[in-house]
Amino acid sequence: MSQTFNVPRRRWGKSEISIPVIPFGTQGFGNNFGHVTDDEACELMRRSVDIGINHFDASLCYGDSQRKVGVALKSGAIKRDEIILSARICANLTYEWNGTDFERNSKEPDYSYDYAMANIEKQLEFTGTDHFDAMFIHDPVEIEPTLAKGGTFDCLKTLKSRGIVRNIGYAMNPHDFHLTTMETGEIDVLLTFDDYNLFGTTAADDILPAAAEQDIGVINGWSIKRGLLTGIDLSGRDRSNTEVDRAIKMRQWCIDNGYSLLAIALGFCLREERIHGNPIGSLNIEQLELNARAVSEPLPEGALDRFLEQEWATS
Repeated sequence: MSQTFNVPRRRWGKSEISIPVIPFGTQGFGNNFGHVTDDEACELMRRSVDIGINHFDASLCYGDSQRKVGVALKSGAIKRDEIILSARICANLTYEWNGTDFERNSKEPDYSYDYAMANIEKQLEFTGTDHFDAMFIHDPVEIEPTLAKGGTFDCLKTLKSRGIVRNIGYAMNPHDFHLTTMETGEIDVLLTFDDYNLFGTTAADDILPAAAEQDIGVINGWSIKRGLLTGIDLSGRDRSNTEVDRAIKMRQWCIDNGYSLLAIALGFCLREERIHGNPIGSLNIEQLELNARAVSEPLPEGALDRFLEQEWATS
């Protein structure tokens, strides 16, 4: 008998989309962390939808993942009307269409309206969809060129007016970049990363208050610090790395007290209601279900507070 999951959902800000609190970051099956076949990726996406994780965040920057999303949609493994699909303009790189696939090249970033339009039109074809629920400008090296007249953001606004891209925003880390874009008053959604997890919460200093004031939908990358906070055995890692050392101590405390570090890490992020989703990639169904279980079953009362009282939890 298959396990039943109860993955919570949250309203993704002004987009009004209800998303699972752990969207599926498709880099998980992009072959960057181990090879995943097309059939395995399709099965993984199907299972993800079935257990309530139906938001897929896909990008050309994430290895072979976006092509696999296209395979799943075109084959019918998943249906477009049962998923939420966000994607990216990878502004720190350029990608050229060779007729069947995208090829990364070594050109300087292209922040022009025309490049963005051509790139997104090909992404629509590549994935086999007629719209994206959200489109992020991903990791620009500079922010001003994306916002300039005739730049990347102008293109996203045009596509939003046509209903081809339903919500628009940025996926990046620099806080000053995020704050600058929010000054436009035209950001619907954003993704920030590596600044809200058990190792630090700097997003709460400025990004989250500013986003909440405008009802911007927020997803939080690296909630599990690229695997350090999943509870895996890190004893072979370099303990001079302070984050590795802290993660090892966190894991041992959880083992000693009968808790899941993954559940603690995600529960910590879920306490912050101004964050609506915490994308996590999965390499296989086992990992996917571990993630779903971690948010489906409430932590024992007081467990997170006791964890946070430990000296290594906040230093």
